[in-house]
Amino acid sequence: MTIQTTRLRDPAVRAFVAAVNNHDRESFMELLAPGATMTDDGSDRDLADWVDREIFSSHGHMEVDNESDGGRSLLARYSNDTWGEMRTRWSFQVDEDGRITRFETGQA
Repeated sequence: MTIQTTRLRDPAVRAFVAAVNNHDRESFMELLAPGATMTDDGSDRDLADWVDREIFSSHGHMEVDNESDGGRSLLARYSNDTWGEMRTRWSFQVDEDGRITRFETGQA
């Protein structure tokens, strides 16, 4: 059963999912701490390039099925125009100011 975005426990993660699903690049980028990093399937990626290609230019969308680690780890059905739908895992590191310093994603 899908967890409604508004019910996700961690505020930064909740805002991340909302920004992805609303295709709101500006809000998304404001969630990231300066120097934020990310990985996709275990490989470091250029965050700006990956976000543009995998989320915003390809209409990315997340349906969260499960959360753990206080809401900082998700299992989600992720879809975009490039790859279709796939089951993915997401984990987030959030600083004391509530900004995301790192996120990791990949197929689950």
